[in-house]
Amino acid sequence: MSVLTPVLSIAGSDCSGGAGIQADLKTMSANGCFAMSVITSVVAENTARVISVLDVDPKIIADQIDAVFEDIRPKAVKIGMLDNPDIMQVVADKLVEYKAENVVIDPVMYAKNGAPLMDPNCIDSLIRIVIPHADVLTPNIPEAECISGLKITDLEGQKAAAKAIQEMGCTSALVKGGHATGDAIDVLYDGKDFYEFSAKRINTKNTHGTGCTYSSAIAANLALGHPFHEAIGRAKKYVTMAIEHSLELGNGNGPTNHFWDLYAHGLAGFDANA
Repeated sequence: MSVLTPVLSIAGSDCSGGAGIQADLKTMSANGCFAMSVITSVVAENTARVISVLDVDPKIIADQIDAVFEDIRPKAVKIGMLDNPDIMQVVADKLVEYKAENVVIDPVMYAKNGAPLMDPNCIDSLIRIVIPHADVLTPNIPEAECISGLKITDLEGQKAAAKAIQEMGCTSALVKGGHATGDAIDVLYDGKDFYEFSAKRINTKNTHGTGCTYSSAIAANLALGHPFHEAIGRAKKYVTMAIEHSLELGNGNGPTNHFWDLYAHGLAGFDANA
């Protein structure tokens, strides 16, 4: 009898498949986990634009979380798009109720094309309700600027923002450098020390869903039992691979290639008979 490590994504749906729940499920599966989902919003989007957003009723969100935790308890939880304070509150309450472990929160605010996916007036609610539940929060530079209120122009700015955000109550903050120039350097602050995770910047416009992919890979690797900093390093390597082999699909920012390494080399260390 085979067993896979269960991981849960709580996020919005991307019908074009490159971001949101769809990217999360692909990422978790490619990293050798059993992926489960709770949908918070249905987003009509593609690689070029966001057409419309419909938020799921908070009671249905709560019911989905109950359905997962009462039957297949996840070893890690990735949280993405939480569009309004009511959704934020019900998710936060359920994290406490079930004592969720290895909580990775990606504070989704904008689609890759710049379309807003969170009302800017909800930033205070995000800080007050959501951030304290994160074992690691993974904002990109624009998101980190919105949360911290700081302008980020260099690596020292990333460090200052990571420290300011961590002091808002999350266990650690990882400010990603994808929107900067030069090598893609992500800065982690864990309340004591700074750590840097670096990769060569890849010259491509096809980066739809990279934030979802990265945070889901962190959650998957934490669920698999990798030590915290190692899990982030493995996730960084994974998302870099997915960007390097990104797909030329659509008229805008194409998706990453979640399964390239799996298709090319198989799943390292996977025992089908385990």
